[in-house]
Amino acid sequence: MKSLFRFAIATGLLLGAGTAFAANDTPVGTWKQIDDVSGKAKSIIEITESNGQLQAKVIKVLNLSPEEIARDGEHPICRKCDGERKDKPIEGMTIMWGVSKDDDVWDGGKILDPKNGKIYKVKLTLNNGGQKLDVHGYIGFALLGRSQIWERQE
Repeated sequence: MKSLFRFAIATGLLLGAGTAFAANDTPVGTWKQIDDVSGKAKSIIEITESNGQLQAKVIKVLNLSPEEIARDGEHPICRKCDGERKDKPIEGMTIMWGVSKDDDVWDGGKILDPKNGKIYKVKLTLNNGGQKLDVHGYIGFALLGRSQIWERQE
């Protein structure tokens, strides 16, 4: 009976470890966006998956400058966005969509930079055992563009 109990616990631990590993082999989760220019955390972003495609939503905007607070208060809006996003709150906004897995990267989708209102193609690559996410936005060729490193929060 003791050996059956030990087996059950060992199996449970192994299954739990597998679940933890599985969570880090995909961009799905909560991330802290680190600005590529200032190096400061700019927002908390949640990436979800639906029908094989990833999308990301801003959960919270962080580290607003005094100018940003004076202009928009604690909850900035997307002043430079077009269409349905124009003058809408950035918190709660979907900023990435249509991203699909392609080998060990995710691409084929778009990402919005709420600061300038522009939409870019996007490519995601997991690093550091799934704890960091390289988010590369570009126009035209993936060799051009800019990257940010996001840090996993879960």
